[in-house]
Amino acid sequence: MPKTRTCHPVVWLILYIPFGALGGFVTVALTFLATRNGLSITEGALIIGSQLLVNWLKWLWAPAVDITLSPKRWYVISTAFSALGVFAMAAVPLGKNTLGLLLIVVAMANLINSVVGMAVEAMIAKLTTAEEVGKVSAWFQAGNLGGTGLGGGLGLFLIQNLPKPWMSGAIMAAIFMACCVALLPLPDVKAHASDKSPVEAVKTVATGLWSMIKTRVGFLTALLCMLPVSTGAAQGPLAQAAVAAYWKAGASQVELVQGLLSGLITALGCFVGGWACDRMNARAAYAFFGILLAIIAGGMAYSPSTVNMYVIWSMIYAFGVGLSYAAFTAMALIAIGQSAAATGYNVFASLSNFPIWWVGLLLGWVADRRGPPTMLITEAVLGVVGVLIFIFADRQRWRGQPRELEGI
Repeated sequence: MPKTRTCHPVVWLILYIPFGALGGFVTVALTFLATRNGLSITEGALIIGSQLLVNWLKWLWAPAVDITLSPKRWYVISTAFSALGVFAMAAVPLGKNTLGLLLIVVAMANLINSVVGMAVEAMIAKLTTAEEVGKVSAWFQAGNLGGTGLGGGLGLFLIQNLPKPWMSGAIMAAIFMACCVALLPLPDVKAHASDKSPVEAVKTVATGLWSMIKTRVGFLTALLCMLPVSTGAAQGPLAQAAVAAYWKAGASQVELVQGLLSGLITALGCFVGGWACDRMNARAAYAFFGILLAIIAGGMAYSPSTVNMYVIWSMIYAFGVGLSYAAFTAMALIAIGQSAAATGYNVFASLSNFPIWWVGLLLGWVADRRGPPTMLITEAVLGVVGVLIFIFADRQRWRGQPRELEGI
């Protein structure tokens, strides 16, 4: 069945806010407070690592979203439980004695929250035409990264200014549920292989996924996702109080540049990145933005350690992250085509979350022992090496073979 345009892509921005906002609550609000509550930078990085570990493994349960309930039903159910999750994260006291409990809560909340993303991704893949991929990718990632800014900036502000931390979680939960209204203008999308038995449906999903990965487009997209390119992993450590203090930045600056303002700048980067992907090879755009992000990280590393430099370079970095994430969504949507959307997209998302996960942990360790500038240089070097590996693999793996005429 051909894909047809249904409504303005702003609906994808709204629907994806709970996914991004819960992540932002973890990576900005909880992470900033970690070192203020007696945790080391490395322990603060574990909070983000707990979240990313789930995002790395989410391809394992993505088929259930494809073959069971409709994406709309999955969205409502998972958003409701994500609201409970963000409330629980705010209610758990933050400190060395409760770190283990918090890590479990973060992991469980993100497991549930991953289904929010899967439901939206399944609807996007079925309702987006090839001509709209760049534009839809921009709005989609604007919701993701703008939501991260909302969850991080607003979450941190509320935690620090309300009488009790759980109140911030309650307000975030209400915002999550309000996003369900954006489902109303969308047509219903059936579960993939809904006319088959569960065993047959799983086989259909697995067969389609393997067929996709074997193509040049699928293979190279998967490879690029696995490399430490365009990770934006430094955003987590940069939000920690001990790291921000290197530039003499405090809570107000972190709220601004790692929260709401960062969300707006990142969203702008998403729209520019989506525009670029409508006009060039999406994988090439992703690799180019990876080099650009490495240059930005290097520039911040060698900048003076002042508050102004922290703000300026954090904003430039956020813009680069927006470019990269829009390019990721564009190349993933092109690669998965009409296959099982939640599974296909989340295979690529899981692959891309693996370098974000280990690079983030590595950067936290480097910042603890060598300082923030060395942390940023480490990310920059990894990004450049990753792009070089991709270029080499592309040329070696497909040397002498015809290239598909698929626009990327």
